[in-house]
Amino acid sequence: MSKTIEQSAVALPVNVAETAAASAPAPKKKKQYPFWVGGVAATIAASITHPLDLTKVRLQASGDKGMIQSLQKTVRTAGFLGLFDGISGTWFRQLTYSICRFWAYDESKKLIGADEKSPAWKLALAGSMAGGIAGLVGNPGEILMVRMQGDFAKPPEKRLNYKNSIHGLYRMVRDEGVSSLARGVGPNVFRAVLMNASQLASYDFFKAELLKTDYFEDNIYCHTTASFAAGTVATTVCSPADVIKSRIMSASGAEGKSTMQMIRTSMRNEGPMFMFKGWLPAWTRLQPTTMLIFITFEQLKRLIDWTRGDL
Repeated sequence: MSKTIEQSAVALPVNVAETAAASAPAPKKKKQYPFWVGGVAATIAASITHPLDLTKVRLQASGDKGMIQSLQKTVRTAGFLGLFDGISGTWFRQLTYSICRFWAYDESKKLIGADEKSPAWKLALAGSMAGGIAGLVGNPGEILMVRMQGDFAKPPEKRLNYKNSIHGLYRMVRDEGVSSLARGVGPNVFRAVLMNASQLASYDFFKAELLKTDYFEDNIYCHTTASFAAGTVATTVCSPADVIKSRIMSASGAEGKSTMQMIRTSMRNEGPMFMFKGWLPAWTRLQPTTMLIFITFEQLKRLIDWTRGDL
């Protein structure tokens, strides 16, 4: 009799624990974030860093000798507001290209069964797939952005004088035909593949690696460190395609039709290091842009979680 009571006493805590575990609510699964969150974050970041992007494009497409000289030239010829020349082209580009790339990256990860903790090669594959799609969709916006940013660096007789991105889109189709919207699509898609494979994938990779340590939690310090590393990787990987793309898209008429001719001419006149011309302003622009994109992206996700009651 006493043995039965002892067994019951020993079993009681287990039964109580099992009952408590069974009655505990299951962890709430987060809903998917809206597809536009990444694009909005990228638009905010690009608006802040627009003067640096403007300088990078003009340095790559013109004969300016350095970043400071190019900035001074812009302010001298167009005033302080000249640093925001072509801002509508930047918005148009981000609201097409960036919305598409963040959406396509999430969908690509689902397709290949990847998540933030997957190996780097798997994340890079998802990023490459997203880049190919977004580069194609965002090509018209990319052309408009580059042309509008580089316009004031040209002599007055060669300027295109687009009033805004919509006017520029209309002028391109009217003056150069629908095929002009695909100008430089090869280098642009190639660059987009490199950018998303390096920027999006490396951010996820570095973030996951940092969270494995005892020094970081999923907060703004982790997001800042991971995005800093991702920006440096992306700048170096993308520099060659970025330079070639800018030179082709800033050209008009027959001079910008052949990618290989552009590469041969640049190699002959400047040597192979032309592919890294403008690396410093590109890094100076892409580094804060990458950090702003992902920090804003993470904060927007937290805001959405808060409105849903998931925090």
